[in-house]
Amino acid sequence: VQLQASGGGLVQAGGSLRLTCVASGRTFSSDFMGWFRQAPGKEREFVAGISWTYSSTLYADSVKGRFTISRDNAKNTVYLQMNSLNPEDTAVYYCAARSRFSPRTDERAYDYWGQGTQVTVSS
Repeated sequence: VQLQASGGGLVQAGGSLRLTCVASGRTFSSDFMGWFRQAPGKEREFVAGISWTYSSTLYADSVKGRFTISRDNAKNTVYLQMNSLNPEDTAVYYCAARSRFSPRTDERAYDYWGQGTQVTVSS
């Protein structure tokens, strides 16, 4: 199983980025997919999640209204559109897969992880 995250980079405050996570290695139709982030010196935290099969989504309060998670089942790909970025969004962003369709924000509930992509927002 592989989760390949990409799309990070350096952006100015107020800008946008779109992260991509391509999943491969097995069928993910029953999974819940999540994006997490870890800033320097901080614990990894949940950002957003989406069910492969259902349309349910879940967001951390800190990103509601700014970030949008979506999926393309045909491409086994999950996206995280990030708008109105601010320096507090600077972190390494990880995609993860949970082998259940029920949403969870606890990283311990996720079974597979990608390698992470760096997002840096300058002020």
